Amino acid sequence: MEPCNGRCVGWPTVTATKFWCDSMTYALSNVLLDMLPSETARSLSSQLMRVPLPAQSILYEANKTPRHVHFLTSGIASAVNIMSDGQRVEVTVVGREGAPQGIHLLAPISVPTRCFMQIAGTALRMDYHVLLRMLGKDEHLRRALLAYAQYQNLMTAQFVACGRLHGVRERLARRLLMLQDRMGDGVLKLTQASLAGTLGAQRTTVTAVCGELEHKGILAHERGTLRILQRSALEAASCECYRVTRRLLESLYAEAGQRVDYPAAG
Repeated sequence: MEPCNGRCVGWPTVTATKFWCDSMTYALSNVLLDMLPSETARSLSSQLMRVPLPAQSILYEANKTPRHVHFLTSGIASAVNIMSDGQRVEVTVVGREGAPQGIHLLAPISVPTRCFMQIAGTALRMDYHVLLRMLGKDEHLRRALLAYAQYQNLMTAQFVACGRLHGVRERLARRLLMLQDRMGDGVLKLTQASLAGTLGAQRTTVTAVCGELEHKGILAHERGTLRILQRSALEAASCECYRVTRRLLESLYAEAGQRVDYPAAG
């Protein structure tokens, strides 16, 4: 882990996607940070620390104030609701477009979800309370966070509708597409058990669906890895919720003057 220690120069414009630290180019690629004008970005730069985030590492626990805010630069974080009987279901997913702890910054409320890294990645980490103080002083920072919060709220609403109205096959296809959009790669380091947990489905059901998609040549499964072979066919297998969440992601990128670089259809 390397703190920038005030030697970082970042985001000369709101569309910047690189972060320079100690004369070495470091890919920033966080859409929420890219929304910020250069003055706000520079005020944040000395507070950011580059950190690796291994798979299954916890970013925040349910009903607890987080210590840090992680602006993801790679990997996938999953926020889940866990019931008293141990069952869980995913309520939102975060990639390099945002920061999982953003919801905690809006108001001093108890957040009932638990967030962990489903796919290992990296982040620019900042002290939660320092960012909270800066938020009270900087209008640009507040606007960016509110735009991201609106995106997350709409995503969560779509997840709820999807979980109620669509089957495991459609939801699994939707989720794999969402992961590929955020990873930029059709090779996903996750297990069927992990997928079952986030979908709130039985592992045997997820195994059967993955087997069906593999038989059709849409997916390939190896131990701990799912590979998307035919993206267009996976899109056809997904529900309308994928198209809705895709438009939401595109709108957020547009706020930062960027476009989503979707993988080839295949």
